[in-house]
Amino acid sequence: MADRFFPNEMPDFVEETDGVATQSNLHNLLSLPYPKVADKFLRAALDLKEKVVKETWVRNRQNINDYTLYTGALGTAFLLFKAYLVTSNRSDLKLCGEIVKACDSASKGLPFVTFISGRAGVHALGAVVAKHSGDEAMLNYYMKSFNEIRMPDKVPNEMLYGRAGYLWACSFLNKNLGDETIPSTLTGAVVKEIIKDGRRLANKGTCPLMYEWHGKKYWGAAHGLAGIMHALMDMKLRPEEEENVKGTFHHMIQNRFPSGNYPSSEGSDADRLVHWCHGAPGVALTLTRAYQVFQEERFLRAAVEAAEVVWNRGLLKRVGICHGISGNTYVFLSLYRITGNVEFLYRAKAFACFLLDKGNQLIAEGRMHSGDRPFSLFEGQAGMAYLFLDMVNPSESRFPAYEL
Repeated sequence: MADRFFPNEMPDFVEETDGVATQSNLHNLLSLPYPKVADKFLRAALDLKEKVVKETWVRNRQNINDYTLYTGALGTAFLLFKAYLVTSNRSDLKLCGEIVKACDSASKGLPFVTFISGRAGVHALGAVVAKHSGDEAMLNYYMKSFNEIRMPDKVPNEMLYGRAGYLWACSFLNKNLGDETIPSTLTGAVVKEIIKDGRRLANKGTCPLMYEWHGKKYWGAAHGLAGIMHALMDMKLRPEEEENVKGTFHHMIQNRFPSGNYPSSEGSDADRLVHWCHGAPGVALTLTRAYQVFQEERFLRAAVEAAEVVWNRGLLKRVGICHGISGNTYVFLSLYRITGNVEFLYRAKAFACFLLDKGNQLIAEGRMHSGDRPFSLFEGQAGMAYLFLDMVNPSESRFPAYEL
């Protein structure tokens, strides 16, 4: 199992000083006052952003083979939009809009309906970028295109390719353009189908809701319970639907591994994966949200316990957001955001500083995998750049395309 992650040899806590030289560069970074390390994160993020744009946009001569946010050009656009939000650089916003337009053309006629892997992401991001750009015509175009999305007859319920991913796109629009931009009458019909499918597959089992993707009853954020529940919590739910969601969390907590990690699927006894997509990190992010929504202390305690798994086993030998150190860092950022506990901020700082100090060298040496698409948002170095931007103002951090 240890071949999946680097041993975490960083101190449990380092007091901030003036950055006086100590035994290692990493320790120096950990001891820097936060404004100073934040400046280092910002400079590294902007340098890496330029590299991502060069590799995914300029080098491809603006031809798009993969338009998705997960591994394609829309991920580069999302990174540029994040950079604009942090720095107010209008050039980033302009280039973001150009890439979204190209993604719109490349995705025409395709049936995928989610934010991360479908046209819903293209239209939703396009509309928000158009609003920030003051382009009313493009805003209307993207909203018209989004409203023309039709759910296929056979569609899964999960986040990457299914109904939950569509709901997240609706929530993204409502947050950024105003409540009821996508009316609850529309989202409510999708929620109803998700709940109905979940109850049917649960079929009086110990978990109120259950779902399958490719024949497995997944628990994680990408394809399973954590991601579906996450999307549902931003919807208007009936009291009995709320109880189903809470009961699903209770089932997951009761049936986690003794280590505090979570199975990748119902009944699995393989305590191996510590990723956003499968395992404690994605579940922890969802449980922090559950605590905010339902105010049950049990959810917060479980999230903190999952975060301990991430601290011990989450320095993965991968860089990305989906199944790498960058994504795992957001567990600590999320807990810091809702608790104000500086120990969680320190742990986020530690993981991010590990990448800042050692990431490029470990990738060059082949000891850290930068993804099959090495400059993509969810697999590669664009995810690391996005994390560094979020480290500049951690109170405003959000796991991309998951936390609102």
